[in-house]
Amino acid sequence: MDAMIPFQDLNLLPNPPSILISPKIEPKTEPVELPLPVNPNTNEDSVQDISSISPVDESDVYAEFLRISQMFHSAFARQMSRYKDMAVVEPNSLSIVPLPEQNAISMIVPAKHKQMRSAEMVRATGLSLPEERYFRELVRKTRLLYESLRIFLIREEERGGTGEALGLHPGARKRADMKAANAMLPRGMWLNRDKRIVGAIPGIYVGDQFFFRMEMCVIGLHGQVQAGIDYVGAARSPNREPIATSIIVSGGYEDDEDAGEVLIYTGHGGKERHVMRHCVNQKLEGGNLALERSRYHGIEVRVIRGIKSDRSPTGKVYIYDGLYQIVDHWFDVGKSGFGVYKYKLLRLPGQPEMGTVIFKFAAELKLRPMVARPKGYISLDISQGKEKLPVYLFNDVDSDSGPLFYQYAVNPVYTSLGFTGGCLGCTCTSSCSIGCHCIDRNGGELVYDGNGILFRGKPVIYECGSSCQCPPSCPNRVTQRGLKSSLEIFRSKETGWGVRSLDLIRAGEFICEYTGIVLTRQLAAVISMNGDALIHPSRFPHRWMEWGDISHIFPGCVQPGFPSLPPLDFALDVSRLRNVACYVSHSCTPNVMVQVVLYDHCNVMYPHLMLFSMENIPPLRELSVDYGVTTEWSGEPLAIDCK
Repeated sequence: MDAMIPFQDLNLLPNPPSILISPKIEPKTEPVELPLPVNPNTNEDSVQDISSISPVDESDVYAEFLRISQMFHSAFARQMSRYKDMAVVEPNSLSIVPLPEQNAISMIVPAKHKQMRSAEMVRATGLSLPEERYFRELVRKTRLLYESLRIFLIREEERGGTGEALGLHPGARKRADMKAANAMLPRGMWLNRDKRIVGAIPGIYVGDQFFFRMEMCVIGLHGQVQAGIDYVGAARSPNREPIATSIIVSGGYEDDEDAGEVLIYTGHGGKERHVMRHCVNQKLEGGNLALERSRYHGIEVRVIRGIKSDRSPTGKVYIYDGLYQIVDHWFDVGKSGFGVYKYKLLRLPGQPEMGTVIFKFAAELKLRPMVARPKGYISLDISQGKEKLPVYLFNDVDSDSGPLFYQYAVNPVYTSLGFTGGCLGCTCTSSCSIGCHCIDRNGGELVYDGNGILFRGKPVIYECGSSCQCPPSCPNRVTQRGLKSSLEIFRSKETGWGVRSLDLIRAGEFICEYTGIVLTRQLAAVISMNGDALIHPSRFPHRWMEWGDISHIFPGCVQPGFPSLPPLDFALDVSRLRNVACYVSHSCTPNVMVQVVLYDHCNVMYPHLMLFSMENIPPLRELSVDYGVTTEWSGEPLAIDCK
């Protein structure tokens, strides 16, 4: 058998930079306007007075557009003296750029105690590979902190707490997603506050998925909690024109027409809250005017789609689908008989596939795999019914079918040395709660919520087992229930074999277990001489410490050290028996962590190795874990190569 070599981490450099490299930030570019006649009777206040525009005649609307542009131009010339840190590129241009001495890195590094978002618009271009990795890790850690804090606040609310320990007022919003964001804002932990980024945001990928609008506000993807159009208002825009930066399409307007690459988007306003039908004519103001100005200047907008999902705690998931160009706009009579503004958007070429397309395709694969993807399947269930859900085997790259040659094991096979006898179980007749014997072994607190989401990582988790009298539905029995998501082993040109899910995996959700033959240190030393593939649990970094860590916000909330775990001095032989976990790729910025669990025996020297997600993982996105091993000669990462 081949020697153990890791899956290559494409996100890793042999010599990572010791200091942060600033990305190149360019101001938003706008086309140069031809000089327009200045109306001497126009005053600055009249620029904002656009509510009287009649939405009946389309020609009148365009006439108003021209009049407004003229007023903007005249107001711009008179107001330039107010901006000491700005410079005009050309005399006839509305483009404003920051002066050269401005520090570029302030784009994404949060400014502490700064409440208001900046109105200065920039683009981040020319990022190097180290910069892209840095910003991705920064976004990942911010999202991890937000989700950990949100779960902590849910637990506090269940205990009757108010969040005052985090500096929140007793009368603050009760929703945990709001409280989490409110706790992070005054501590300077929101991203992209010092610059308003136009276009792609460093560290945010097409296909990233979110459950809460507040989370998108925290990372700067979309800054409006309720409104579907995020924009810089005319009063704060450097060129005195409103500019749109992102929109959310979630089915709230009956006149929207969504064909994926082509989108007919209805402006906001004109209807009551939570009602799709319009009751009055829309006005060319606010976000509607911002979209028109973005179209005029050729400025792209980010598009986020909201779709229903039973995997989301809110029943809806928001998916970032990339950049779109506004190519047309007009005033029309909507389905309800009232005037609406419509905008035609085209998706810019050269971007990754839309996340919503992948989301729907994955759902189709679960229902009709051979119809949705006729070629490439080697097996529709490599576990042969041993798992609760099928584990697909897919290869459309080459003829390799290696995973078929190994025996699939749902649970690890322990030797007689791995056990010390029976365990004392709990006597609960229903779901276990505080005061239960098994809960006490976990430090006197519940480990999972009602949906099986891990509250925070621990050195070891004790689940209820065969000696306990509680039912199988007990919330302290999560990992032993098997797979919750349909997984697929797939062949990749870049990383060899990898694993991805056909379902959206929530942050903190159990994925699967590492299985194989459990070996003592002595047996592992002998078998390793044959070149067999071994997994050494002691080499996994303690990524579990990151999950649930809110010490950056609440220093008194340290990661638990109880129950304690001795050094794990055993190995898993996966050269003959293995499962889907063996094919998870290596990464130094993983989306999966290892959490050790005990439930069927009491020998803490030989716990189960369980994989939990560290973030919301979209369908068909590759799973990765940090194997934490480097070779002595090159410093290259090691992972398990299950060929």
